[in-house]
Amino acid sequence: MITDHHADLRQGIVDTCREMNRTGLNQGTSGNLSHRIPGGMLITPTSLPYEHMTADDIVAMDFSAEYEGNHRPSSEWRFHRDILKARDDVNVVLHTHSTFSTILAVHERAIPCFHYMVAVAGGNDIRCAPYACFGTQELSDHALAALDGRKACLLGHHGLIVTGPTFEKALWLAVEVETLAKMYVHALAIGEPPRLTEADMAQVHEQIRRMGYGQAPDLDDVGDVPRRKSP
Repeated sequence: MITDHHADLRQGIVDTCREMNRTGLNQGTSGNLSHRIPGGMLITPTSLPYEHMTADDIVAMDFSAEYEGNHRPSSEWRFHRDILKARDDVNVVLHTHSTFSTILAVHERAIPCFHYMVAVAGGNDIRCAPYACFGTQELSDHALAALDGRKACLLGHHGLIVTGPTFEKALWLAVEVETLAKMYVHALAIGEPPRLTEADMAQVHEQIRRMGYGQAPDLDDVGDVPRRKSP
């Protein structure tokens, strides 16, 4: 079993969950959050409102699904565990029922490349996984497939999953995806928006790599970056 208390990460989960509520990404007790630790993860407890949650309420679970703590883990522990086991690039898994992402999810509708910022989720679209009952292995399997080559996905008739290396980057991506979902829903009121081409998106991915979204930009490789004049 896990013996290290990981006090800073536990508090980070509490703080991030409260920020999810503050930004409107989450309502009530519907969302959940986890962070990788050696041999397993820390995860939010089930059915505990974030405003009442403390660091001591966070549940430690190893990858064999044994847990310790004052509460049971979130009912969605399976996809948190499976994503962290399968993806070495991921430390944080964030799940929410944010409004516009869920509007698209209940229509089993992916977010296409109608806007270049779709690329920040890792691909040329943000997939929607098929529906499966919450808390099941089937749901976890669908989520893993939808996240292949991606940092975020929708869950059919359910909500949103985003991943990231840190709490801050996962929360940033959740806000970005929810904003894209909101824009797409409103754009659909006029009609299905045109898509960017594969060539357009390839250029965007390269520009993100060079300029850096959420990371230090590689300015030496960018020829059109303005330079400060020498005194």
